[in-house]
Amino acid sequence: MFTTLICPQELAAHLTDPEWLVVDCRFDLAEPERGEQAYRESHIPGAVYAHLDRDLSGPIGPNTGRHPLPDPERFAQRLGEWGVTERTQVIAYDADTGAFAARLWWLLRWVGHEAVAVLNGGMRAWCEAGLPRTHEVPRRPTTRFVARPNREAWLSSEELIDKLRDGWRLLDARAPERFEGRVESIDPVAGHVPGAVNHPLSWNLDANGRFLSAAELRARYEVSQAGVDDTRTIAMCGSGVTACHLLLAMEIAGKRGARLYAGSWSEWIRDPRRRIATGPHE
Repeated sequence: MFTTLICPQELAAHLTDPEWLVVDCRFDLAEPERGEQAYRESHIPGAVYAHLDRDLSGPIGPNTGRHPLPDPERFAQRLGEWGVTERTQVIAYDADTGAFAARLWWLLRWVGHEAVAVLNGGMRAWCEAGLPRTHEVPRRPTTRFVARPNREAWLSSEELIDKLRDGWRLLDARAPERFEGRVESIDPVAGHVPGAVNHPLSWNLDANGRFLSAAELRARYEVSQAGVDDTRTIAMCGSGVTACHLLLAMEIAGKRGARLYAGSWSEWIRDPRRRIATGPHE
């Protein structure tokens, strides 16, 4: 069973396995339909497509962030439409870094499905390996997936405030310029949650967009956590999507038990009473 990463050659050996499912998670925040267009043009044989807004998120409300968690039952229905059972090995991939594929990885873990991994290097690595592609959309038998969501896996904004008061460590996956409030091209307010520590998603990757080794990841997270236990660590980002990349990296490093601040920055700023910090610290 693969539970974190898989390489292209390992995946290629299982493309005809009926108990394996490949999910294309390519997405572009600036052009939301671009990922699905790329899927229809060319994808890994047998892969289905998961749209970040439609399949991997719930509807936006007046107090939510940009990508709320999907309703567990509705998400389970979608998994059933893809033919997922408790025996299915799911492999998620995106264009390259795993930033969007990690969202599906985390969601499946959240609803109780452990057999899920991310294709290291995504479609870029697959193509570089010279492996086959297709434009054919597969038909899979429908199943009934039973979701068993773990409420302990994520935190609300109110719960986050309580945890920070209790000394928990909050890691923010956004780029430094967004974290520090110097640049904000997505959300209407710039800055970060007071007390958060910047741990950019890029710190998980090498120059080719592949995940670093477990030892290298462990060393980097130990610096950012500064002695705080994994089970008292929280990941956030702009909307709760790329934060999952941090949680996957920690899992690769053998650091299990961190939680997701599901609403992240785009939910935090919904309430003007919540404090905002700028600069590299505080």
